[in-house]
Amino acid sequence: MTAYDAIVLAGGAAKRLGGADKPGLRVGGRSLLDRVLAVCADAGTTVVVGGRRPTVRPVLWTREAPEGGGPLAALGAGVRHTTAESVLVLSADLPFLGQATVRSLLTAAGTGAHEGALCRDPDGRDQPLVAVYRGEPLRRELALLATEHGSLAGLPLRLLTAELDLAPVAADPLASFDCDTWEDIAAARARIREHGTVLDEWITAVKNELGIELDVDTDVLLDLARDAAHGVARPAAPLTTFLVGYAAAMASSGKSQEAAAGEVAEAARKATALALRWEEETETDRGPGTP
Repeated sequence: MTAYDAIVLAGGAAKRLGGADKPGLRVGGRSLLDRVLAVCADAGTTVVVGGRRPTVRPVLWTREAPEGGGPLAALGAGVRHTTAESVLVLSADLPFLGQATVRSLLTAAGTGAHEGALCRDPDGRDQPLVAVYRGEPLRRELALLATEHGSLAGLPLRLLTAELDLAPVAADPLASFDCDTWEDIAAARARIREHGTVLDEWITAVKNELGIELDVDTDVLLDLARDAAHGVARPAAPLTTFLVGYAAAMASSGKSQEAAAGEVAEAARKATALALRWEEETETDRGPGTP
């Protein structure tokens, strides 16, 4: 993975949201800002340009001068606190941005053939706030624009992107979906509750809430819960999965995340086998034809 710093723009007046604290609005139980911070957790330095607020992980805070000076001024304020060759720049209202898109942008920008890479949405529009910029050209053009106009405040981002050679990256159709209106917020909340999505969203939200980074096979745990509920008793499902987690934590203390995930799988295997033996024994004791 390319070493990089991240700048998240979390200011703005949110006029179409009636002045609401947009980065703090929750989608799937997590604030929009925390969702964005999760996809750049491996950044060397993460700078958030905006008002201070509780976040899922530590960040460096700064503000543009004057406050409300727009995204280009915010970017100028943020870049002063970065040192990496690659700088990931994101707005704080991207509920569906994934790490795969971040990796694609870093890879495209890291080839050296361009001065950065930005996401191109399905409609063919470039997204300069879902982008990776090479640090030196970014600082150079920001300095030139500030000199030419006297300040970066109020300047449009297109003045910057027009001067940089940026590779377009086609990403997931929802990667650049942003929340500018209450309708956007409602659509995002509805989407993560769709069948096939809600479980992953919930597990991610729980892990973030508890400060857990462990990746486990959820299908294994769901199968265990099903077997415990069916073969023993319905309340056995949550209690068994809790005990599996506790046993795995004890066995994996001090080990890597990969080893910890393996301990979860092994504990789940043992508990599943026990549940199946329990069910078999129960069926044997009932005998043929027993209701």
